[in-house]
Formats: sequence, C-alpha cells, structure tokens
Amino acid sequence: MDAGAPVGAELGRLGRALKARDLTVAVAESMTGGLLAAALADLPEASTRFLGGVVSYRTDKKMDLLGVPEDVIRRDGVISETTARLMAQAALRLFGAGLAISVTGIAGPQSQEGKPVGLTYIGVAVDGRTEVREFRWPGGRAANRVASVEAAIGLAADLLE
Repeated sequence: MDAGAPVGAELGRLGRALKARDLTVAVAESMTGGLLAAALADLPEASTRFLGGVVSYRTDKKMDLLGVPEDVIRRDGVISETTARLMAQAALRLFGAGLAISVTGIAGPQSQEGKPVGLTYIGVAVDGRTEVREFRWPGGRAANRVASVEAAIGLAADLLE
C-alpha cells in the first residue's frame, strides 16, 4: 500500500487524536487482509498506541476468533453492518483497547452473498458506542482495499475529534 498523502494525513490526524485522549487502538479486519494493521504500525507512537489486530479473512475465523454468531452470518451475511459492529466490539474486548476498527467487505473480483464488489462496512467502537458506515467502492481489488483503509482511519479520527 502506498502511504501517500491521503493515508498519511489521516493517519497523522488519528495519531494526534489518540494521543490527545490517551487511547490505544486495535483492529479486526477481513477484506483488507492486514493492510489496516500495517498502516496503523506507521502511527506516531505506534508502539504505545497500536495494540494489534485479528485478520479473520474466512467466515469460520470470524466466528471462532471474534465470536460473530453463526445465526448473524446466516441472517445478515459476513458483509453486513451487524458483522462489522460485532467485529469492532470483539477487537475492543480482545485487546482491551480504547478504540477498535473493523473492516468487512468485498474487494473483488467476484460478488459474494449476492452483494456487489466494492460493498464495504467499517465499524469503529469507542466511548461505549459502535458506529458503522457503509461504502461502495468503484475500483478493482487493490484499489478497494486501499480505499477501505483510508476510510477506516478517517472515520476513526472523525469519531475521536
């Protein structure tokens, strides 16, 4: 991933907000395959602020590692607001973080669960609440993953400021 201006600017903003509130961050990611964790490793004071993450690419790992119930996956799918919410809450709990970010979506090239390529849900758990946003990226696999990381970092910074 190119840590160019958009990611760098948002990452700096998130780092300042985490420092101002003396918070740590953890992640639970799927379609980004570790890109979000890699980006957060570049945070200012990363060794103090970034606790780690779970990359649960497969459905069974979302259930086994993050505790997403099978009935939620059957009802809403792994690409859903509910799954993103539960993933963020699990990361918060597993790592004892002050803030947690989750990403689940369809990078491409094929649709999944009858849902279109580019559909992505990003969750942020902080201050006893979890916010989830839906995005629809128009790009290919790599572009959709990078766009998701940028949006996740930006959303987390927005909610902290």
